[in-house]
Order: sequence, then C-alpha cells, then structure tokens
Amino acid sequence: MITVRDVALRAGARLLLSDISFTVSPGDRIGLIGRNGVGKTTLMTALAGLAKPAAGTISRTGAVEFLAQDSRAADPAVTVTDRILSARGLDRALRRLRAAEAAMAAATGPAALERAMNAYARAEAAFQTGGGYAAEAEAARVAAGLGLPDRVLSRPVGNLSGGQRRRVELARILFAGHGGTLLLDEPTNHLDADSIAWLRTFLRGHQGGLVLISHDTGLVAEVVNRVFHLDATRAAIDIHNTGWDAYLTQREADRRRRERQRANAERKAATLHAQADRMKARSATAVMARSMARRADRMLAELEPARRTEKVARIRLPEPAPCGRIPLGAVSLAKSYDGRQVLDGVDLAVDRGSRLVVLGLNGAGKTTLLRILAGEELPDAGRVVRGHGLRLGYFAQEHDTLRPDRTVRQNLTDAAPHLTDGEARQVLGAFLFSGDDVDKPAGVLSGGEKTRLALAGLVHSGANVLLLDEPTNNLDPVSRDEVLAAVGSYPGAIVMVTHDQGAIDALRPDRVLLLPDADEDLWSEDYRDLVALA
Repeated sequence: MITVRDVALRAGARLLLSDISFTVSPGDRIGLIGRNGVGKTTLMTALAGLAKPAAGTISRTGAVEFLAQDSRAADPAVTVTDRILSARGLDRALRRLRAAEAAMAAATGPAALERAMNAYARAEAAFQTGGGYAAEAEAARVAAGLGLPDRVLSRPVGNLSGGQRRRVELARILFAGHGGTLLLDEPTNHLDADSIAWLRTFLRGHQGGLVLISHDTGLVAEVVNRVFHLDATRAAIDIHNTGWDAYLTQREADRRRRERQRANAERKAATLHAQADRMKARSATAVMARSMARRADRMLAELEPARRTEKVARIRLPEPAPCGRIPLGAVSLAKSYDGRQVLDGVDLAVDRGSRLVVLGLNGAGKTTLLRILAGEELPDAGRVVRGHGLRLGYFAQEHDTLRPDRTVRQNLTDAAPHLTDGEARQVLGAFLFSGDDVDKPAGVLSGGEKTRLALAGLVHSGANVLLLDEPTNNLDPVSRDEVLAAVGSYPGAIVMVTHDQGAIDALRPDRVLLLPDADEDLWSEDYRDLVALA
C-alpha cells in the first residue's frame, strides 16, 4: 500500500502539485491522467521512492514495482530469463543450480561428486523456496504474453531491440507483482495488439494496487476503477472513485453544472448591480444599494474559479530544403548482432516527397534500419546513398538525439545553432516550454515532453527527409492530434515506423517495406491489419 499525505511536487521552481493526499490500496486500479508535462511521471517517480516530494510524506508498505518510461536493464549482458527471474531473486538461485549441475558432471572422484551433490541439494532447496520450476514456467508465460518468443529468452538483453528490451522490463515487473503495488508508466509502448489484449487481462486480475499512466484509452477503460486527473491550472488532483466511462460522464456533467451555476450567478449579479445603480442616486436607498452591490460581488466571488483551457502545442515540421529526385537510398544493407542477422539485403529508394511505412515484428530490425539511414550506426555490408541536397531529420524512438545533461534550450540550439536566444524561446514556447522550463535538463522531462523537444529540434532543420520512429509514443491525445496533423501536411519525404493506425491515416503511405524479409510493395489497405501487430 502507498499513502500520500499533504504532498507538494515541483519541477525546478515550478509547482506541479500541491497539498495532495490519497492512498493506493490492494484492489485499487488507478488511472493517472492529464496533459503531457502536468506532473504524472514526476508523481509516479515519487510514489516509487526515486524522488522526494517538496513537502509532505509518501509511505510504502509491501512490494512496489515501477516501470519507468525509459526503463532499461541495468546489465545488458544478463539473459532475458535471468532478468525476469531477478524480480524474485531467482536468477541467483538458478545460476547456483546450474553451477552445481556442471560441477556434478565434471566430478572426477567420489569425494568431489559428494561435494557437488551437496551443493546441488542446497541450490535446489533455495530455488524451490523461491518458487522453483513453477516460477520459471510462470516467467516464461508472462514473457510469451508480452510477445517475447522462446528463442529470445536465452539471449543477452543488450542484443534485443528497444521494443523487446521494454517488454523484458515489463515482464520482470509483472512477474514480481503478486500482491504488491505496480506503478506502470506507458506500459503499452512497443506492444502489439495481441500483447496489449493479454496485458489488459493480466491487470484486471491483479490483486494488489495499480497506478497506471497510459494514453491508450482502451486499456484505461477496461482496467481502472479509479481515475486521478492532474489539473495543471490548479496544481491539484481531482479524484474520481469510478471507472473510465463513468468518469467521462461525470466530468461532462460537472462541466455543464459549473457553466449553469456561473451563468445563473452572473445573471443574478447583473440584475442586482443594475438595481443598485438605479437606487444609489437617492439618499433614502443609497445604503441599500451598496448592500445589494456587495451581495452581487460576493455571489461572483464565491463561484468556483473558471477552469482555464489548457494550452495546446502548436507543432509543425520543417519547410523542406530543395533536393534531387531521390534524396536517400540504400543498397544491400546488412546488419548482425552477436551472429544474429537483423537486416539482410535491404534495398531502398526514397523519392522526393514520398511516404514509406516500415512494418515488422519487434526485433525485425525497424529501428536498426532507421538508425543506419540516419548515420547513427554503420551497416556490416551495403551502403547508404545520400542524394543531391539531402537534409535528414531523425526522430529516435528512445529520444537518443537528446542529451539528458543539457537543458531544453541547449538541446534546441544544438539542433539549430543559427537560432538567436529570442528565436529559440519562441520555438520552445510553441512547443509548450516557457519560463524556467527552458532551463530544465532534458533528462528530467517526461516522455511526452521529450517527444515535443525532439520535434522542436526539427522545425528549423530544413530537413527534406524525415525518419520518424514511433513519433506518437507518450503523447496525450491533444498533442498526438497535433503531431499527426503536422505529419499529414509535411511536403517532404517521410520514412516512418509506427504501431499507431492513426499515424498511418495521417501519413497516407504510398509504399510499405516489410522486415525482416526486406520486401517492398505499394501500400494497400490490406496491410493495415499488420500495423497494430508490427
């Protein structure tokens, strides 16, 4: 259980939340919602004990497991199975069991064999105490549910794609969960449709507490039984002890009620003021007139403050510089990691203004292809062909183009060094970074804020070919709509990797590249069903 008492949270000098109190108890499945940058990730980090609140207390009892947006395994050399089992300490017990098995096989005499057998008995007892082979099978089932096939379980985590690594971390946390509290920040990033369906079922059956940040409204609607809405305009949390559909109904009813109350109070106050104005000129009624005016003013002052409309990022993409007919191409690209072929014989020609979507299962090489095209990695074979006038813009899935130790403003000026300080602030303001926000280190930003900052860096790049790797991840619905509108109106060429069918609608692709087979085809609606599975 987690208990929050009179907590305040800040991002630098900016107050995010003030005087908030609530509890997370077994059976609570809380949906934490709000616009990007309002403090959802900051609150989640504080609940996990990884950051201290500016005021108040947060206490935790029982196990608390936290999936951060940018979670990555601590040791890339550990295998997938060992990483998942480490959630219950079973990885160490299993390694001792394997070592004892090897020692028995290598024993050369009765004494050595007896020592090895005794070590094996101790290791097996420790392993069984932690759940043993049943727990190992459970870990494999969780991994399979999240789309990690048996063939990857023995591989080092560092050899996996970004999407697969994310699934490993989610599997580890779900395996650890039992009756503890799960804190999940955008758990559906990189998941295909089947894995999301499995996750919904798993979370609905979780007996402990759950706090969930997700812009997947389908997941929220099916899983949560309480909704916490973070209101940036009031630095407060609105707590609704209902499911998602009831919350939406209640929110709309509350909005209409506030509007009626305000309209009635303003109408009554206007009537009282008008009557007071008529009466104040006569000495016999002047005192009554002042009383009526004060009553009207109190009536307005007692109204609940009007909720300000939250700002919307004005997201735009660069005006593309002139270029040749085929600004970007690739010939026979190949790439392997530790002997495993990821790309093999990829040929590509990106025409001026064309739109290409890259589809494939996690681990098929989609991100690797974009990184090679962007010059972030070198191929083992083949070459990238840079055509006349090429200017590349690259949006990385894991925001690798941002330097976490540099500020928001410095990251923008790194990408667009010709901007003056005033111009940089103007661009950042359009992407909802203002005031002290521009001097925050990029490393403390939420996933949605990092997405906005990375896109801001493209605005003045003059890029005529954009490489976009999951550009809608971590975005709230309003910001996502802005990004998709910008994608739809961009006149340059785009190569996109996405699980988002809405992004396909905005992109309007003319071609599709299917990995790992490197088959290229004209786009048709027959490929649409592959998007959510890719």
